[in-house]
Order: sequence, then C-alpha cells, then structure tokens
Amino acid sequence: MEMHTDVLLVTANVGSLFDNVGEIEGDWLREFFTTVHMYKPRFVALHFQEVGGKDYMMNMGHAENFFWSIESSSEMADFDRVCVYVDSHFKAVDSFTALGSMYFIHKSLKNILQYDFNVNEFKDVSGHNKYVGSLEGVTSMEKEKFPKNFWPDFKWSRKGYMRTRWLIHNQGLDLVNVHLFHDASNLIACNSSPSVYSGNRKKALRYVINRISDSSYSPFPFFLFGDFNFRLDTLSLVQNLSMSADIQTVKKDSSNEVEKIICEEKDNDHKVLLHIETKLFAYLHQAVFRENNGKELLKYDKEISEFDDVLTEEDIHFPPSYPYSEDYTKPTQYMNTRCPAWCDRILMSHSASDIIHRSEEDEIGVVYDTLGSNICMGDHKPVFLFFQMKSITH
Repeated sequence: MEMHTDVLLVTANVGSLFDNVGEIEGDWLREFFTTVHMYKPRFVALHFQEVGGKDYMMNMGHAENFFWSIESSSEMADFDRVCVYVDSHFKAVDSFTALGSMYFIHKSLKNILQYDFNVNEFKDVSGHNKYVGSLEGVTSMEKEKFPKNFWPDFKWSRKGYMRTRWLIHNQGLDLVNVHLFHDASNLIACNSSPSVYSGNRKKALRYVINRISDSSYSPFPFFLFGDFNFRLDTLSLVQNLSMSADIQTVKKDSSNEVEKIICEEKDNDHKVLLHIETKLFAYLHQAVFRENNGKELLKYDKEISEFDDVLTEEDIHFPPSYPYSEDYTKPTQYMNTRCPAWCDRILMSHSASDIIHRSEEDEIGVVYDTLGSNICMGDHKPVFLFFQMKSITH
C-alpha cells in the first residue's frame, strides 16, 4: 500500500516586510496560515530570502520576531517539530546570505529523519531546533554565499543557497533555498538577448546544481525554491511591445551612454507607450501583465529552458510574482520600476517530479500558485507548491 505525505513548499522574498516594518506583516501571516489551514499539509517548508530587508543592520531584530511569530503561533501548534535556520550574521561579509528556512513537521507524521552533513547520517528530529546567526557549525544544513571571484566586476551581496536533506517515509529529498542575482539596470537588460544578467544567473544556478549533485553525499531528488530573479527576455519583449511605435533613445549629454528609451505611439497624439530607464519600466497598458495570468508573457520566460536537462517545474497559471506595489491599497498592481516577471519559483529535479503523486479526479492534486493574490504581500508575492509525496514502503 502506497503512503502519501501532504507537503507544502513556500518561497517568499520578504525584504519589503522589513522595509515597511509592521505594515504588511499581519496580512502576510494571515494569508500564510489560511493556506496551511486550507491544505492541511503534514510537512511544511518555508524558504525566505532578503531576511531583514535592505536595511538589515537596523531590521534584523524585527526579522527574528517575524520568525518567532510563525513558530510560536497557535495556527502552527499541531506541528510539534520545527527546524529554523536564519542566516542573520550580516557582519560576516563573506558568508552572509540573508536566507532563512523553516521546516514544520506535523504531529501525525511519524516517519521522518533529517540529515547530519557532518556525520553523514540521518537522525531523529525532536522539538524546536532554532539556529539564528552565522550558522557556523550547524551540521543539519549547508549554506554558501556565491564566491566573490564569480563576478569580479559586479557589486552584489546576500546571494547564495542553503540546503537541508530529509527522509520522509523512506523517501529522501533535498530542499534548497536559493537567491540569485537581479537585473541592476533595465537599460542594460535591453542590450542583448539573453541579457548579461541572465548569463550571471545561469552561471550561479549551474553552480548550485553542481554543488548539490556532487558526489560528496549521494545525490537525492531535490526541490530548489527561492527567488531566482528570472526575468523576461527584455529585449524581445520590448521589441514586441513597441512594434508599432516610434522609438527614441535619449543619451546623456557628454557620454554615449543611454539614459532612457521612450516608445511613442505613431498616432494617438504620440502617447508614450513605454518608458524605460535604469530603474523605470513604465508601460501604458499594464493590465496586459496580469491578463489571463500573464499567459502572453510566458513565451519570454526563457531562463529555465537552459536547464531542461536537470530541472522541471509545474505549469505556471499565475501572474508574474514581482514587482507588486507596496501600497496596501493596491495589492494587484505592479510598480513601474521593473518589467513584471516570474522571479519566485519552485523548481525540481526530474527525480523529484517523479515522487509527486498525480492524483485521481476527486483529490486536490498538485497546486502551484501565488500566496495572497488579492492582498498586499510586499513587492514579491510568495509562491507555493502543494502536493502529495509518494513514499517508499518496504
């Protein structure tokens, strides 16, 4: 008889929760608890990126309270084993990732072990295990910030990955929290297809996959979920959006550097259709990005296709997860700072896809969606995957 374990995976870039301390958090938590209540998972994995926000030196204390409010909530009381890892030691410049991972095990889930990377064996999980700080010497997880020499000409911080390994009803799996590089400038992103930033992410993601698949520990099926910062192929998209427009490139006076790209409609009083600057991406018909869950834009979402050999993903039926307005009265509106994109994803190895139980009609089945689609959750909508995991029964 096959056993299935109901699993909920969630990824959330929570930077803006701390940049707007106290404003969004209550709704955010309520939305998360509602989802847990609705799907009733036995195992929950929460992967956070940008813990503490931009001003992490100021706000790391708030972040620790945020984790505590989830861990100690009455809504999560039936999860009697909890593992929390918060990389909050920002003074350790070479290793600080601002990643946080939380794992909740329901009291009804008996057969579960967690891997100890130091002694190379699975161990029992009991009680609440909380690790906050530099996480040095914590043996039940591995983390790494991307090595500096990767991008010598490129300033970046707080990017890397964190992995834990589990055995649930004899089925092993790796859960990897990841945060890849963003697009620093919309103008530079338009220069080539694929963009230079896309190349950086590709290199970083290969690095992570190689690290978790290397032979020091036997490779397991893995779920890789976090803020991949995947962007739409900006050049192709802009060419398409401005097909029937007049395009002007405005350069800085002295240098040859492009300062803005402005696309005006040929008739219609030369209305500005699209205006792009380093941190501005203003499109006249913003509704297109949400229409039909952004289906028209999916063809520009190309970054994962480079990884078809090792990664797969459930079909996307939700609008781009970023960048939403941080104004709580506009929960479905995008900010015009960036072109909307599916940054937040739950990817998996082909072997992990094989352990998802594909259900009969009467069950919930597999759900891949955003959290809080009609509520302000900050600039990123969290993304979740709910599924039943097959287990190995002897």
